[in-house]
Amino acid sequence: MTGEVGPDRAGRPRTRPRLALASVLRHDLPASLVVFLVAVPLSLGIALASGAPIVAGLVAAIVGGVVAGLLGGSVLQVSGPAAGLTVVLAETIDRFGWAATCAITVVAGALQILLGLSRVARAALAISPAIVHGMLAGIGVTLVLGQLHIVLGGAPQSSAIDNIAALPGQVVGHHDTAALIGLLTIAILLGWGRLPAPMRRVPGPLAAITAVTVLASVTGMALDRVSLPGDLLAIEFAPELPDAGWFEVGLAIVTIALIASVESLLCAVAVDRMHTGPRSNLNRELVGQGVANMVSGAAGGLPVTGVIVRSSTNVAAGARSRASAVLHGAWVLLFTVVLAGLIESIPLAALAGLLVYVGAKLVDVQHIRQVLKHGDLPLYLVTLAGVVAIDLLTGVLIGIALSLALMLRRTMWSGIHAEGSGQRRRIIIHGALTFLSVPRLSTVLSSMPRGGTVTLELVVDYLDHAAFDCLSDWQHAHERAGGTVVVDEIGHPWFERGKSAEPTVRRGAAKPVLPRWLAPWSEWQAKDAGVPVPDQRTGPPGTGPMRRGTSEFQWRTAPLMQETMSRLATGQRPHTLFITCADARIVPNMITTSGPGDLFTVRNIGNFVPDAGDPARPDTSVSAPIEYAVHVLGVREIVVCGHSGCGAMHALLAGAPEGLPAVETWLGHGAPTLHRQATAGALTLGGREPDADADRLALHNVLQQLEHLRAHPVVAQARHRDALHLTGMYFDVGRAQVYLFDAESGTFLPAGEQRPADLV
Repeated sequence: MTGEVGPDRAGRPRTRPRLALASVLRHDLPASLVVFLVAVPLSLGIALASGAPIVAGLVAAIVGGVVAGLLGGSVLQVSGPAAGLTVVLAETIDRFGWAATCAITVVAGALQILLGLSRVARAALAISPAIVHGMLAGIGVTLVLGQLHIVLGGAPQSSAIDNIAALPGQVVGHHDTAALIGLLTIAILLGWGRLPAPMRRVPGPLAAITAVTVLASVTGMALDRVSLPGDLLAIEFAPELPDAGWFEVGLAIVTIALIASVESLLCAVAVDRMHTGPRSNLNRELVGQGVANMVSGAAGGLPVTGVIVRSSTNVAAGARSRASAVLHGAWVLLFTVVLAGLIESIPLAALAGLLVYVGAKLVDVQHIRQVLKHGDLPLYLVTLAGVVAIDLLTGVLIGIALSLALMLRRTMWSGIHAEGSGQRRRIIIHGALTFLSVPRLSTVLSSMPRGGTVTLELVVDYLDHAAFDCLSDWQHAHERAGGTVVVDEIGHPWFERGKSAEPTVRRGAAKPVLPRWLAPWSEWQAKDAGVPVPDQRTGPPGTGPMRRGTSEFQWRTAPLMQETMSRLATGQRPHTLFITCADARIVPNMITTSGPGDLFTVRNIGNFVPDAGDPARPDTSVSAPIEYAVHVLGVREIVVCGHSGCGAMHALLAGAPEGLPAVETWLGHGAPTLHRQATAGALTLGGREPDADADRLALHNVLQQLEHLRAHPVVAQARHRDALHLTGMYFDVGRAQVYLFDAESGTFLPAGEQRPADLV
């Protein structure tokens, strides 16, 4: 029984309801119970830290599980009240009151729905991870500072700074039984991860709260405990619009909506990395979170977000579908209604201890290490300090402002540097060259020696008007002073086009440019000089493109290749013997995407493999490298590559040019090819015959040389051991298309469409 009953309208396989139910009972039901056990104490603690009614945390847990679980775009994410909003909520409740905060939550949910419908959810991911982690760490520090006072038997102060100032006195002051319960809760949570695996199956928060609650009840400790309404199902509550100014209210709405959205989206992305199931639809997730917040606020609950603690627990417990999140909300509701008495026996100091532990976990050392590796530690620390010292929104805005400043600084400074000494200098410019870079650019340009030779290497993605003028003015001034400027522009010719009065005004207008290591020397050197492509054969001996090309290699390519070449310095181990024509248009490493050490190459006019058994034309120029490649180097493949427009094939059909006796003698090795074409059937390239007679002959020539290879004694022995493979290849120069011979179909097929095989 596969469970599939045919595709739905979207083409996805549908699952039998009975099989889906079995999966829910086997995987999602147990996972939902584990998540429920984690959610209850966390929801109570977050409500306590926010200054909201305790029951508000449970309402948010129920709504987050059921509503966000059903409507959200993340299958395995679990939503509920989150520690990330405690600071903002505490400030909002203190300023506007609880009823007005619920109304703000409802409107914030509506704003989230609009953001989701506008499909801008992924824009939240543009915020630097350093800012997000710094924000969470700041929330954690603020949470710890406030809840430590409750753990130690006191009351939190109005701000994090005041909490820090009052903490030493709180530590050395008188401590009652509440401090014992709070510290014991923290100790259990810290030590729970070191216990044997069977014990760790019970969630740490549940174990800690249960243990200290039992202890407090058995010993009869006089402690402040959780207080719930008499009838939880009789919700007689209506959110009220605040009396404060609309600006303050609007700021609170936007703050809650943005923080809840960013936290939910980042949580969804993190959860996707934990499993291999369906990926999250972030826009739908934002809509689902918005609906959940509207329902939660209307019912007197805290704001809802995706919660990484519950979500990671859900994945680790083996959940397979959104049923786990929905069931977890149902369990919270059932537990709250049926076992309200148990909840009311929980000491508030135990919840404070739990929140101290949760807050400390938000300062993640692993995140700090990652931020440090990426060079964004200042961004992390500034955001953290802003959240702790001022407030959450201000701290995040400070972090964003600093990230923009760092981006501008990197744009201005990192892409421009000078090298060399004396009268020969090189200036290398990378990235986008804009007006922001002009101060740094002008400083570097002005440091060049008067009358010297300066190579200006431009590897730029964009060049704006201000930067162009700076470069152009300096170039003219330097040349008027007797100096020389060589502009070495790699990629799109931004500077060259501007000088020819055809500037490119937007990045999209930049046409792709062939990388210079693939383009003929004449093309990229002419482009650098701003002149038409010359004939490579002109100019005095020793001044041609070879000299410029070797300089290009020495300066640009050699540093990149040095490590590879050092590994090859002691010997070669090529995998292929590549026999091809001496034609200058054929670049074996380019058309095979290979590099140094890969190909042992033999090139001659016509890519001939002289018949080793022909006494009339004895020749060892090809036989010698074949023997060496197969017997000594142990290559696993021999490729014979012909090509279109081959001069040797034209000469075979029309006769060799007069006055070239050596060429005429060499072309004698093509006689078997002419005979093959006359006696064999037509050959095709992907189902079509080439138009030119010489190109049709070139196809037969490839197969004829493979016949000569199979008759070679060394090759025959290697093939008998199944240690060597022969491949026929053809390169259509005009189409830049590689074809490989397929023995099964008897035709040359485009590379990637054939099943390579020996000719039989």
